[in-house]
Amino acid sequence: MPWTLTAEGVTVTVRATPRGGRDAIDGIVELGDGRRALKARVSVAAEDGKANAALAKLLAKAAGLAPSRVELLAGATGRTKSFRLAGDAQEIAARLVRLADAAD
Repeated sequence: MPWTLTAEGVTVTVRATPRGGRDAIDGIVELGDGRRALKARVSVAAEDGKANAALAKLLAKAAGLAPSRVELLAGATGRTKSFRLAGDAQEIAARLVRLADAAD
C-alpha cells in the first residue's frame, strides 16, 4: 500500500495530476522506482500551492478528517508528494483501502 501507519496517523505517498478536470482519487499506481502511490487529480493548476491545497482537502475528505489534520511533508513542487494524515491510523487506513478499492 502507498501509506504507512505512524503514531500520529498515516503518511501517504500521492502521485498528483494538476488540472486533471476534477478532484478525485483514481486508485493506486506503481511509480518508476517500484514504490506505490495513491493516484489523485485536482482541477486547479499547480501554481502558488493551489494544487497542494486542493490535494490536502481531497485527502482530508477521503479520510474523514478536517483539512487542518492534513500536512504536506515532501514534494511541494513535484508530482510525487508525501502527506501526513493526523488521527486514528487504523481508521484512516481502512478508509483509504475502501477508497482505493472502489477506484480500481
